[in-house]
Amino acid sequence: MKSKLSTGGLVYSTEAGRMCPTCRQPVAQCVCKQATVVPAGDGVVRVSRETKGRGGKAVTLVKGVAMEAQDLAALGKQLKAACGSGGTVKDGVIEIQGDHVEKVMAALQARGHTVKRAGG
Repeated sequence: MKSKLSTGGLVYSTEAGRMCPTCRQPVAQCVCKQATVVPAGDGVVRVSRETKGRGGKAVTLVKGVAMEAQDLAALGKQLKAACGSGGTVKDGVIEIQGDHVEKVMAALQARGHTVKRAGG
């Protein structure tokens, strides 16, 4: 007798390895991540400093850069090197450890972006 509750999909398989939970294809053949759309934005890159939720430590945030994920990661790496600190790229936002707003703005303007300081 079948259960009324059905998971509706693949529960376990060792044939293809890890499976994507969204498209249910093997991770190597996943089409979900390839179909990401670059946010259009207004063409202005906003640079701000934030300490909220970070234990009092300052973080420089770069938002509004309309690039593909790989290009955004490369830009983040260049900005981290220019500031001499660490950081990450999450959800289209570049986070750089420390208060480097002026350095980041100068580096982005040198690359031809329209930059605006946000948040005080």
